[in-house]
Amino acid sequence: MKFKSAKKAIIISVAILAILASAIFGIIIYNNSYSKLSREPSLEECQKIVDTTISNLPKAAAYSAKNVFSNTKITVKSTKVGNEKNIILNCEYTTLDAGSIIIEHKDELMTEIYKTYVSNDKKGNATQLTLDISKTLNKFLEDAKPISGTIVLELYETQKGKFDLFLEDDAINTCTGGLVSSIKEIDQIKEVTVNGEVIDISKMNTLRRGLQQNIELRNYDNDKPDTSSPLMKWWHDIVDEFKRNFVSKNQWRYLTDGLLTTLSISGLSALMGTFIGFFVAIIRCTYQTTGKLKFLDSVFSLYLTIMRGTPVMVQLLIIYFVFLLPAGVDKFPAAVLCFGLNSGAYVAEIVRGGIMSVDKGQIEAGRSLGFNYASTMIHVVVPQAFKAILPSLANEFITLLKESSVAFYIGVADLTQGGLKIRSITYSNFMPLIAVALIYLVIVMILTKLVGLLERRLRKSDH
Repeated sequence: MKFKSAKKAIIISVAILAILASAIFGIIIYNNSYSKLSREPSLEECQKIVDTTISNLPKAAAYSAKNVFSNTKITVKSTKVGNEKNIILNCEYTTLDAGSIIIEHKDELMTEIYKTYVSNDKKGNATQLTLDISKTLNKFLEDAKPISGTIVLELYETQKGKFDLFLEDDAINTCTGGLVSSIKEIDQIKEVTVNGEVIDISKMNTLRRGLQQNIELRNYDNDKPDTSSPLMKWWHDIVDEFKRNFVSKNQWRYLTDGLLTTLSISGLSALMGTFIGFFVAIIRCTYQTTGKLKFLDSVFSLYLTIMRGTPVMVQLLIIYFVFLLPAGVDKFPAAVLCFGLNSGAYVAEIVRGGIMSVDKGQIEAGRSLGFNYASTMIHVVVPQAFKAILPSLANEFITLLKESSVAFYIGVADLTQGGLKIRSITYSNFMPLIAVALIYLVIVMILTKLVGLLERRLRKSDH
């Protein structure tokens, strides 16, 4: 029998490995076929794409940029196929040394635009200032010297048979004689001097925008186009989304800090609930067995009815906002108190059921040995009941861990609140909420596994 089982396991393992290998091989073949160009564009087509893209770069109000681009020429000299579904273009360019002129006169231009701003009684917007300063800036650009050189550009096949020119800051900055650098330099201007007086313009963004709009560009992206297969694009999107939600600005700390808070609330609440549950259960069992402690039994019966008959979220809101917030109690102890009281009600019934399941003969045996009622309960009954109810108690603690997720309703920075914080920053629903769910799932699976091991150990001890 063992030989047949081993043989069956080997066959199943080999079959699974074969399926996995076939799937991986198929994905590799598919990706390789998708990474090839559907066609290779001619030199004339490449030149046309370059000319069209370059001509569309200046924004509508970027009058000085249009002036520079009218003197810019990029000529494609040769092409070759790249390794990323792209065409590499070896080009020559001629343009104006515009960046040097703009940077050289930036303070003068900003002073001029400030005077215009003030003369308009501070009613002019950035677009109006752009129009006012464009003539002055274009006059300076008349002194710009022509420059030339070589540059390597790339076309990417973003759709079947369709090619787009990839441009980034460095490439555009080179082809336009430093326009991109000059835009960044203008952004650093924080003060101007007018009639010998230094004026702080660090908060006057309209002034900088008025000058920048003269040379501002559009329709380009520093990120390379993704030309991989749909399957790889999907994977890249998942990786990018993961980085955006968790890696960027160390936002994963919201989850780790929240997890520590959740575990702290759950652990303290479990201890509190266990103490309350055992105390209530013993009092109620004493009343059912001896008829004593009737008043306490009535009080605890009311407590159990309320805690088990109302939602834990409503209990949390009432305990914090109605009772503890006016008294100045913080959110964390309020959450521990609420979940501890709620868990205690369920633990009490679990323990009471375990105690009542112990044979009455055990109590009589204890009394016959000279124990009083309290000693019999502590040394004879409770140990036997505890062994029987331990798996149920463990499951109650797992439930408590999941129920603690509503603590965020009163502002506790728990695991759920950490996920919602990331969601509010990135405006992404999928990643943060799935991450929270997976963390809860992993913790519950670990606890469930430990409970299973505990149950097997108890069954072995029974034998």
